[in-house]
Amino acid sequence: MGELKTESKFLFSYPTVYIINTEKKSREYAVYVGETNDIVRRTKEHINVDKRDDWLEINSTVNSRMYIIGHKHFNKSLTLDIENRLMLFLTSVPHVKTVFNRRTNQQGDYYTSTEVNEIFSKIWRKLREKNEKLFPLESIVRDSALFKASPFHKLTDEQKNASVVIKSKVTKSLKDNNATRNLVIVEGEAGAGKTVLMSNLFYDFQVGQEYEAKKTFLLVNHDQQQKVYLQIAKKLGINKEYVCKPTHFINTHSEENKADIVIIDEAHLLLTQGKHSYRGHNQLEDIVKRARVVVAVFDEKQILTTEQYWDEEELSKLLDHAEEKDNLIRLKNQLRINADKETINWIRNFIDNGKINVIPENDSKNYKIRIFEKASDLYNEIQEKNRNQKKGISRLVGTYDWEFNRNKLNNQDYWNVNVGDLSIPWNLQLPVEKAKKINYNDISWAEQPQTINEIGSTYTVQGFDLNYVGVIIGPSVKYRNGKIVFDPSKSANKKAIRNRTLRDGSKKSFGEMFIKNELNVLMTRGVNGLYIFAVDEELQNMLLRAAK
Repeated sequence: MGELKTESKFLFSYPTVYIINTEKKSREYAVYVGETNDIVRRTKEHINVDKRDDWLEINSTVNSRMYIIGHKHFNKSLTLDIENRLMLFLTSVPHVKTVFNRRTNQQGDYYTSTEVNEIFSKIWRKLREKNEKLFPLESIVRDSALFKASPFHKLTDEQKNASVVIKSKVTKSLKDNNATRNLVIVEGEAGAGKTVLMSNLFYDFQVGQEYEAKKTFLLVNHDQQQKVYLQIAKKLGINKEYVCKPTHFINTHSEENKADIVIIDEAHLLLTQGKHSYRGHNQLEDIVKRARVVVAVFDEKQILTTEQYWDEEELSKLLDHAEEKDNLIRLKNQLRINADKETINWIRNFIDNGKINVIPENDSKNYKIRIFEKASDLYNEIQEKNRNQKKGISRLVGTYDWEFNRNKLNNQDYWNVNVGDLSIPWNLQLPVEKAKKINYNDISWAEQPQTINEIGSTYTVQGFDLNYVGVIIGPSVKYRNGKIVFDPSKSANKKAIRNRTLRDGSKKSFGEMFIKNELNVLMTRGVNGLYIFAVDEELQNMLLRAAK
């Protein structure tokens, strides 16, 4: 009896975190997450006083459940961190339709901050014992694209500093009605944490009281990434009209009818010439004219096609102008690749300098680079990695060196990548699997189950993480005279190898640069491993030698 009394004080005398959920007829959940210093008082307030629409939706159902979470080490900061972590995880669960009480409360350092991860994992396992559908395996949640792009991530110091600077500049621009060309550029290589920062800013601008009367849009020119942002918006009660493609935004706004704030994720994918329904000459310039302030992520190493190409003079002018106004922010940390500096340097040397050094041996603990003698062995290993749920999603990707046309059937069933004894379809061809209450058409390519039997391209994996990535380097990448070279004649990516008409009317090819950028995107997808097979014999031999 004494032990029970001691345990109960952690619920009734200490700060607590609580989850209230209601299960819909469609077997989906609406979830409310909160924290309080007095759970009895707070529960009564919800039942008797709270008139918010989100609470009324939960309170009006008969099958709502409440989980109250206490711990002997809970203090105010720790409960706020646990509350935030629960929102991070629950917004990423497929069967959760809506998450209420959507504030962000990331805490800095405090006395017990080092215990957050361990305590949260124990809490999640206990909750999973109560409801496996609402609380899936922690590793599965962490592996989802929703989780990786969630606004509820705890920002690193570098991201936090960038966020403070950006918010300061946005606030200043919104107050200055005479301000012109308010463009803030965030630079960072693949894996620098740009997407999380943009997602966090977009959410804060949508729900923060100081911005509540402002129209904030998030634009992205990438189909798969847009799916992720639309899911996040839906779960957090944000109108989907605020997440859209750049062309749609340009066509629905004018210099007289401006948006307040526009965030552009992966602005290097914006068009710099007319295409389809876009009739302008530069999407970024057109967006800046239609917004009071624009925050844009830009990485010139991820420009992939002629229609995205920036003239060198134009690009220098853009970046110099941002730097002169102190509006250029650089993210330098590598947050995706879970490897030591020596291993990251090997990857960067391979891509940036065309050099193949000896593959570091001390990368075996967290991150592994492996070279395979056969493409089929690489495929089988990625299949094996993907089968282990604890290891997360792994996929095979390749340089765009094999024919593929989504709108035209091949004389076979699919457009295939053929390498030695391996022949598998290019991305987005296999029928989407059907599952109860999960529409796989609405989620990213890598998360669709059937795509483990396809090979992805930059068009499906750019901007996403994979646990292990298998990269088939096609014949457009070769090794000659002691250096990696790029051969546009071997590429099937017409958007990358065709000529671009420049401002002076001349035509020029940038195929080598775009193939290099393509390789950069593919080789920086893996969190815990990079597996490689090269079609070019000299390149493959050099890689095998580097591995030995």
